[in-house]
Amino acid sequence: MKIWVNEQIDPSGMIHACIACYNEEQANDCHVSYERNLTDTQKAAGWIARIRTVDSWDEVPVNALKLD
Repeated sequence: MKIWVNEQIDPSGMIHACIACYNEEQANDCHVSYERNLTDTQKAAGWIARIRTVDSWDEVPVNALKLD
């Protein structure tokens, strides 16, 4: 089972926002939103929006909003 994980990460590697779900379309929409919500200043400083997949809920960061 594939779980999609979206994260907004600061230059130090700290995750500031994280949403995980099973639905690929929902995950892609979230990723677009995360990208759009980063300011030019944040991007210049090294912030990133990342989307990735994992195989288990155990691999999802504990602070994630988990959607079914």
